[in-house]
Amino acid sequence: MSESIVRFSEIYLATEPYIKAVGQVRIGASGIGWKAAEGETEALKGIAMPGLTIESGVLALQHDSLRRIQWQRVARGYGLRIYTKSGFLHKLDGFTADDFDTLRDAIKRLFHGLTLEARDISIKGWNWGKTDFEGTNMTFKVDNRPMFDLPMGQVSNTNLANKNEVSVEFQAPKTKNLKRKAGAVDELVEIRFYVPGTTTTGPGGKGGNADDEDGASADGEKADDGEDGEEEVSAASVFHDTIKERADLGQVSGDSIVQFPEVLCLTPRGRYHIDMFSHFMRLRGKTYDYKISYENIQRLFLVSKPDELHMMFLVGLNPPIRQGQTRYPYLVLQFVRDEEMVVDLNLQVDEAAKRFEGRLRSHYDEPLYRIVANVFKGVTDKRLIEGGSFRGYHGSQGLKASLKASEGTLYPLDKGFLFAPKPPLYIPHSDIASIVFSRVGASSSNKMRTFDLKFNMHGTQDYQFVSINREEHASLEDYMTQHGIKMLSELNETTSVTYKGMDQDSDNDGGVRKAVPAGLGGDSEDESSEDEDFVAESESDVPEEFDENYESSGDDEE
Repeated sequence: MSESIVRFSEIYLATEPYIKAVGQVRIGASGIGWKAAEGETEALKGIAMPGLTIESGVLALQHDSLRRIQWQRVARGYGLRIYTKSGFLHKLDGFTADDFDTLRDAIKRLFHGLTLEARDISIKGWNWGKTDFEGTNMTFKVDNRPMFDLPMGQVSNTNLANKNEVSVEFQAPKTKNLKRKAGAVDELVEIRFYVPGTTTTGPGGKGGNADDEDGASADGEKADDGEDGEEEVSAASVFHDTIKERADLGQVSGDSIVQFPEVLCLTPRGRYHIDMFSHFMRLRGKTYDYKISYENIQRLFLVSKPDELHMMFLVGLNPPIRQGQTRYPYLVLQFVRDEEMVVDLNLQVDEAAKRFEGRLRSHYDEPLYRIVANVFKGVTDKRLIEGGSFRGYHGSQGLKASLKASEGTLYPLDKGFLFAPKPPLYIPHSDIASIVFSRVGASSSNKMRTFDLKFNMHGTQDYQFVSINREEHASLEDYMTQHGIKMLSELNETTSVTYKGMDQDSDNDGGVRKAVPAGLGGDSEDESSEDEDFVAESESDVPEEFDENYESSGDDEE
C-alpha cells in the first residue's frame, strides 16, 4: 500500500499570499495531502483555508472533492493548481521540471477521471484579450493562453469608472501574525479593464458574448422585435456584475447581523447601506460598493457638531478605501441627534457571530447614532473615543476652524485633536512638539475677530488651523495648560508665552491687549519718561522754499 504513495519534499503552500511555509506533499488513493515541516506551523497562524488544520499543519484534499489539477511554471520553479468542486483553488509550488512525469502517472493511476493538465502561460505581454471565470478565480487570456489570474476572494470593490471601463480594487494582505516573504513590499491595489461593445441579456439577466459596434445594432433590433425578451446592455456592465457576483460583493440580506439603510456619509460623500457581517462590513452606494474587514478598522470617534443638532461618527481605516486615485482613511457618518430607532441583531447567523454575544445586545431601542456606535464598538472590539471634557465659549465640544481651504470643526479630545468632517485628521498629543498662537496680538486699527493655531509636530509635517473665533482663545489656553502642551510665541517660537488677559477690554487700545513674551521687552516707566538732556529746537532748522518768510542770499544782494 505504501508503494502507491508518491512523496515530494521542499514544497511550498502558496494558496495564500505572504505565506512562506514549506513541507512535504503526499499523493495517494485517498487524495492529496501537504504537511508542514518541523518549525513551519507558526507561519500558518491566521489562515482560514478549506481542508487546512492549523494545529497539525496538515492540508488534506479528499479524492472526491478534486475537480481539476493543472501544472504550470511559477516563480519557485513549477507548481500545481488544484481546483475543488466547491470552487476553491489550492496552490503548491516548488516542483522541478523532472517531477512532471511522476505526477502525471500518479494522478492518472490513483485518481480515476482526472489528468494532469499542462498549463502554458502566455508571455506575449499584450494588454488585450479575454476573461474567463472559473470558481473563485478570473483568468485573463491572450490567444486562448492564460496570462494572469485574479482571485475574486481578494476583491474589495469594483465599479464602472465610465461607460466602457471597469475598475477592480483589492484587499490589503492579511499580514497580521504572518511571516512575510523577504522583499515583498509592492502591492497590486487596483486594475482597470476596458470592455467595449454590447451584449444581450435574456429574461434571466445573463449576458452573452460582447459584439462589435456594427453587429451590436443589428442584434439589438432583433432583440427588440423578438419574443424572447432579450435586452441589449453594455458589455462593461455585464462584466462588472459578474465580478460583483463572483467576489460576493452584491446585496446580501439574509445572513447579516444587522443592516442600517440610507446612512448619510460625509466622507466619501453619499448615502450608503451598511451591512454588518461576522468578519466584515459592506458599504453599498449607488456607484461604489466596499467590503471592509473589521481588522482594518483602527479608531472610532463619536462627536457632536457645533449646531448641537447632529452627531458625527468617524471610523478610522488602515488601509484606507479608494475611489480611483482618492484615498479615504476615515468614514464620516452623520446622524440627526434626536432620531431614534429600534434594532434587533441576529447574533445566531453563524458560529463566528456568537463571539459578539458578550459585547453586543440582541435588542437596541435608543438614538440611531448611539446604536451604530455601539455596534461598531462591539464587532471591532475597539475603544469608542467620544468628546472629552473640553467646552468652548458657547459650550460646544469643538471649535469652528479651517484646515487649508476646508472648513470644519476642531475637537480637543482627552488624548489628541480631531478635525472633521473633511479632511478628517487625528493628531495625538504625543506627536505634538509645540503649539503657536498666531494673530492674537492684533492692533486696535486691525480688529481681528479670529486667530490661527499652528501645530509643530515631531518629525512630520506641521498643521495650521485658521479662522478660529477669538472668544475660544481662553478655553484653548486652559486646555493646553491642563494637558501639558508647550505653547510658543509667534515672534520667537523658542520662547514660551502666556496670553492670559489679552481678551480683556481696554479703553486705550480698543479692547485688545498685546501679549508680550518674557525677555522680549515692553512698555515700562523708564522707557516712557522724558529725556532731560534733550533740547528742542525750531520745527524747521532749514527754511523751506514754500515758506513765505524765506530769504535767499540773492535777495540780500539786491
